[in-house]
Amino acid sequence: MTFETLKPQVETIVSQTTQTLNERLLAICELLENHVDYYNWVGFYFKNGDKDELKLGPYVGEPTDHTIIPFGKGICGQVAVSNENFVVPDVAAQDNYIACSITVKAEIVIPIFVNGENIGQIDIDSNTPDPFSEADERFLEFVCEQVAGLL
Repeated sequence: MTFETLKPQVETIVSQTTQTLNERLLAICELLENHVDYYNWVGFYFKNGDKDELKLGPYVGEPTDHTIIPFGKGICGQVAVSNENFVVPDVAAQDNYIACSITVKAEIVIPIFVNGENIGQIDIDSNTPDPFSEADERFLEFVCEQVAGLL
């Protein structure tokens, strides 16, 4: 399934006002993980109150011990500080990578902005080496914009 065909499905999930925020976020995770072959773990992290750390939100994939990530630590923690997309074609080449699973080969993290503030991010792990393209970045930026509208 192409990103263009997934966009209206993301919009439909976001517009489901009978569902809670977490139910909608989980539905987005499930949609992406089910329809993009190389998305093997899909989840959201959000700023944990006033603390300089991220807290794991809804996700699909292998369970993770990384439910709290300090700003600056790992790829997610770096995005919390840099406010920029981070595409990692080979996690083994990253000094600051937090290993979640030995099967993970690549990662992409896109920040979510509300009123100009980075309040969270979508994090995707792939078991495929170097799978992410600019098309993934643009699509995930779209997803993050949709999610920002809920927050």
